[in-house]
Amino acid sequence: MSQPRSAFLQAAIERGFLHQCTDLDALDKLFQDEVVTAYIGFDATADSLHVGSLVPIMLLRLLQQTGHKPVVLMGGGTTKVGDPSGKDEQRKLLSDADIASNIQGIQNVFEKFVAFGAESSDAKSTGGKPTDAIMVNNADWLDALDYIPFLRDYGRHFSINRMLSFDSVKLRLDREQPLSFLEFNYMVLQSYDFLELSRRHGCRVQMGGSDQWGNIVSGIDLARRVDQAALFGLTTPLLTTATGAKMGKTADGAVWLNADRLSAYDYWQYWRNTHDDDVGRFLKLFTELPMGEIKRLESLEGVEINDAKKILANEATTLCHGADAAKAAAETAEKTFDDGGAGSGLPTIDIARADLDDGILAYDLFKRANLASSNGEARRLIKGGGARANDEKIANDAVVISAADINDNGVIKLSAGKKRHVLVRPV
Repeated sequence: MSQPRSAFLQAAIERGFLHQCTDLDALDKLFQDEVVTAYIGFDATADSLHVGSLVPIMLLRLLQQTGHKPVVLMGGGTTKVGDPSGKDEQRKLLSDADIASNIQGIQNVFEKFVAFGAESSDAKSTGGKPTDAIMVNNADWLDALDYIPFLRDYGRHFSINRMLSFDSVKLRLDREQPLSFLEFNYMVLQSYDFLELSRRHGCRVQMGGSDQWGNIVSGIDLARRVDQAALFGLTTPLLTTATGAKMGKTADGAVWLNADRLSAYDYWQYWRNTHDDDVGRFLKLFTELPMGEIKRLESLEGVEINDAKKILANEATTLCHGADAAKAAAETAEKTFDDGGAGSGLPTIDIARADLDDGILAYDLFKRANLASSNGEARRLIKGGGARANDEKIANDAVVISAADINDNGVIKLSAGKKRHVLVRPV
């Protein structure tokens, strides 16, 4: 096809968001001709989203900034089934209360990235700009379905042969891992979501990760068969880092987007620690810097690439936690690493003063501070010379840390390597 002319697709391709599209030429024309409503679904499997969800979130933001309408679909219904995509075993089944609590925990994240209007989940527009985002919950229609009528009206449009060919099902079967009948229904329900959103909100496009391709095209096919509607789908690439790690995962766990799950400082540090080979790609996806500036930054070499990483950390943290939090995180990092200071603002744990008076074995304290996942890992860290207390190397795993180690700032600074630090505060 010719180079897309619509602002959304041009930017999506230039910044690396586009992986697959059902009909790029026709979709490009649609984006040129009208304000397009597009959605991405997010299941409520935890009370926060993590960095792995940032690509679709940033895509919704780009959609709105180029003059179109984002729909955030919360999977209050589909979470009860569980998406088998990319999983070797069935997801843990959550109660209705757990799902509602998780939705409450993650919905505020979206307000930082897209602008919402006054439209409710079950009503047409009540005012506001045509590009105002809306948030809906698929439990509103999935919970009310009658099983037999649903199967008769919609189930007959799905071919088991075709469903077995999609990666979300095929990979599980190829690995000889069980796939429950409950999970097998996920594709049908996600397809029905697209049909409902088309009917309720005039939604023409579903977007998602490349592992959702089969579910997306099934929804397009269902809407064509049932409503003769012409819908579109596009997917984003599933990201891994230059080291092959899954995006949003570290040795310490998920990189959460909610500040109550991960501090703004630790979030900033995640981006600051980006591999050199990932800097340009992440600047395109996770910041709104002009492409010319990104090209300049990604061309930096040697120690200068660290300046680009700090800019990436500042920009990404500003979007998620605000400019003040990003500035504070950067200042803390500078004080900690450049000035050698105590680093107020670092992650902090409270330890009973009485325990510190008695003394705590260093490896045990590192485990309590989540700088090691086990006593064994903490001992290996100490033996390898990577453990420090108040910037002094811990000589061996028999060392005891006590109240005598509390510094002038009233804390004990623990360090695992050069980049991970926790303050121990006596209480």
